[in-house]
Amino acid sequence: MSKVLIVAGGEKGPAASLKAAIAQSHPLTEVNICGVSELNSGASAPGGAIVCPLTLDVPSHLVFPAQDVFRFCGNVSAARDRVAQDLQVPVGGGNFWLPVVLTAKGPLYAEAIGAEADKQSGELSYSQPVHLSDVWRQQLYELAYRLLNLLNAPPATYLMQFGFVGERICFDRLWPFPAAPAIVSVGVQVPDLFVCHWYCLTNQPIYDIQICSGVT
Repeated sequence: MSKVLIVAGGEKGPAASLKAAIAQSHPLTEVNICGVSELNSGASAPGGAIVCPLTLDVPSHLVFPAQDVFRFCGNVSAARDRVAQDLQVPVGGGNFWLPVVLTAKGPLYAEAIGAEADKQSGELSYSQPVHLSDVWRQQLYELAYRLLNLLNAPPATYLMQFGFVGERICFDRLWPFPAAPAIVSVGVQVPDLFVCHWYCLTNQPIYDIQICSGVT
């Protein structure tokens, strides 16, 4: 029986969704969820398990294949500087996410996710799909492809956060795992972004990503 250690961040939803995705495809896999504080205290050690961080706040001693990419994503200002300089793309804030499922054979692009803040609480509510023009789609796909290629990123599900400057896309930041916005894909997209992430990490093929019928 294989073991998986999910390193959870402040939001527990993504960890629960990834655990459910693993149980769906590999029901005999032992899955444990722990917080960063537990890792730092030594209370939970990976010990040969597949490590799946769902937070950028990973301890330096944690060894996993995407360490360099997580380091890049964790320093948002440096990441924006590099994108602006190396890829010649505008940078700024945004409340949209392009999910990129990077398989061993190349990227698959899922439908964009958007968010709106509640007027009273300020809490974000997410929606998928966000309908974008073909011009914006091509800009997004090209940017995501060039960025992941620049980082030599390993297979995983990525969320590229973006916004708009006039008629152009602007880069906000990159999430190297299915972060909180990805939860909206459960029940909306097949396979959902957590199943996609697990498949990528375990080198299982993904042939297509579709929005469920009846979802607009």
